[in-house]
Amino acid sequence: MEKRRFGRTEHNSTVAIFGAAAFSKVDQATADESMEAVLAHGVNHIDVAPSYGEAELRLGKWLERDRERFFLGCKTMERDQSGAATELKKSLERLRVDHFDLYQIHAITSMVELDSVTQAGGALDALLEAKDKGLIKFIGITGHGVDSPKIFIEALQRFDFDTVLFPLNAGQCVSSAFRSASEELLSICKSKDVGTMIIKSITRGPWGENEQTFDTWYEPFTEMEDIHAHVNFALSHEVTGICTAGDVRLLPLVLDACEDFQPMSSGSQQNMIEASKAYEPLFTQG
Repeated sequence: MEKRRFGRTEHNSTVAIFGAAAFSKVDQATADESMEAVLAHGVNHIDVAPSYGEAELRLGKWLERDRERFFLGCKTMERDQSGAATELKKSLERLRVDHFDLYQIHAITSMVELDSVTQAGGALDALLEAKDKGLIKFIGITGHGVDSPKIFIEALQRFDFDTVLFPLNAGQCVSSAFRSASEELLSICKSKDVGTMIIKSITRGPWGENEQTFDTWYEPFTEMEDIHAHVNFALSHEVTGICTAGDVRLLPLVLDACEDFQPMSSGSQQNMIEASKAYEPLFTQG
């Protein structure tokens, strides 16, 4: 599988980053089977969070045994210094590791939240303290929503984050404002040598009133042809990689698509965006 430099971390990450949200509701045997597939594809980067149900516990045995095999990223949704410090320590214990390669302020979806975590006594202070203690190496920020690119442009002006994680897919790029802000963010990240991760690359749309048949909070594409095309779309941007989808049943398809990544021309990308007008975007302007 192709590897790309993860910004200034200097880690060469596989373009498929294992999104451990897929382990939120599975038993250990199912998790073990999926981890064997992750290893078989050579994936060397894991993204996990305490908000992902049982994921940290399911990964613990693997990380205890093979810690050096993976670049390990974790997250906190706590917004103040004390809460973030406590959650970080608990995650280390659950994952059976003594440090994180990357620790991220998770799910920042508004400027108000950005203010909260970057002010004195905010979560960022806990991460800086943890870095001084050697508990983490790099600091990142993640977010969902239509405003994520604009929020992260502002975040990078306030603090020199090492990485960002945000949603990008053809359907969301139907919005010219979102696409423009995403392109600006990626340009800034390139100039600052910031690592970039993409989520929700295989989004078809919101579940709405449809029956939720996968453990993803968006309705995913499920046919290999569609998944491959949307993985190609995301990875054809100047990003490090995509986090795999939050359901173990989709994992083999996404891993295979990443293994067989084919660069997509700008014209083909535009055609996908046009075709995506047939679907409802996951995020809309409130």
